[in-house]
Amino acid sequence: MPAVFVTYSLAYLGRSNFGFGAAAGLAAALKMTESRAAFLGSVFFLGYFLFQVPAASYATRKSAARLVFFALISWGVFSALTGVIREFWLLVLDRLLLGVAESLIFPAMLVLLTNWFTRTERSRANAVLMLGNPVTVTWMAAVTGYLIKAVGWQMTFILEGIPSVLWAFVWVLVARDRPSDASWLSQESGQQLARALELEQSVLPPSGSLSAALRAPGVILLCVQYFFWSFGVYGLVLWIPGMIRSGSARRIETVGLLSAAPFLLGVILMLVVAYFSDRALHRKVFVWPFLLLSGAAFFCSYATAGSHFWLAYAALIVAGGAMYAPYGPFFAIVPEMLPKNVAGEVMALVNSCGALGGFAGTWLVGLLQALTGNSRAGYLAMSISLMLAGATTLRLRNARHS
Repeated sequence: MPAVFVTYSLAYLGRSNFGFGAAAGLAAALKMTESRAAFLGSVFFLGYFLFQVPAASYATRKSAARLVFFALISWGVFSALTGVIREFWLLVLDRLLLGVAESLIFPAMLVLLTNWFTRTERSRANAVLMLGNPVTVTWMAAVTGYLIKAVGWQMTFILEGIPSVLWAFVWVLVARDRPSDASWLSQESGQQLARALELEQSVLPPSGSLSAALRAPGVILLCVQYFFWSFGVYGLVLWIPGMIRSGSARRIETVGLLSAAPFLLGVILMLVVAYFSDRALHRKVFVWPFLLLSGAAFFCSYATAGSHFWLAYAALIVAGGAMYAPYGPFFAIVPEMLPKNVAGEVMALVNSCGALGGFAGTWLVGLLQALTGNSRAGYLAMSISLMLAGATTLRLRNARHS
């Protein structure tokens, strides 16, 4: 789990530091219009959408660990190039390829975790993986502002791309696809875990292909739900520095510190919610209330952003924390609904829909901010999207094990 956590943390560093570059003057330095800057921030998600399902298929049938090694090197290079390229369309291509490289990581990680953890641990295992999201954004938000002030946004992209390439060689030494491949685990323990996982598979309905799995109750709803959820998540992650800066005349390093608080709350809530979800062995009831709370908090930010900065900021903290809280139980739903031969591909499909939501959220929130000159319209868009995500979750059946 430490290796999984660090790897996904580095993936999030490569995608979320763009918002700080934008807030620090990337658009002005490259003579881009604000609408072009919004498109550049969102084009990552088009690449992120393309290879999710093939990545899950490869990870299931071949090697998740090997796929992650390749992805680490690729996204480290493309992330660093963001600070080097000066032509807009070459930068668009680079961010698109960065999305392609990072599209390999999440499906591979989810497949890896299903090979190692039973359902009594799965929500917590998913939460540790997903903690790479808010933990990275927390420290990145606090550190990147100071780093930009010290060396500029171009060098910051380069410096924050190098660790992924170096970590790839640590990953290949420590990561193993299955318990039977791990030299540090006794043969008896590995066999016991394998029997427990096989027993879980025996009670699931068979599904011979991805197309058959798509007909399972709830799969399409999960795709729709994750689209709206990711709209809010990435709208916040990419544009929170600009949102805070538009509402207060503060320096970039102060903006970084203020940007960290919603994600810090998210870290705490993710661990708590995952723990109780595994204790109760229920998933849905630990997802929808937090999404509705997040949507309501974003609406409070929308209502107060123009007149009460600190009230709007407090609501933003609640919105960000609640938005991250249900990740662990959410990604435990599919492996408890479908057999492992298709579960990885279905989770990748759900995450692909999230990538489209991320594209829509990043582009639309950034565009609304550019058109209106403030963050209020973006808050409203994220509020509506998260409310829809919560309402869609309520329509999921309370299937056995979920």
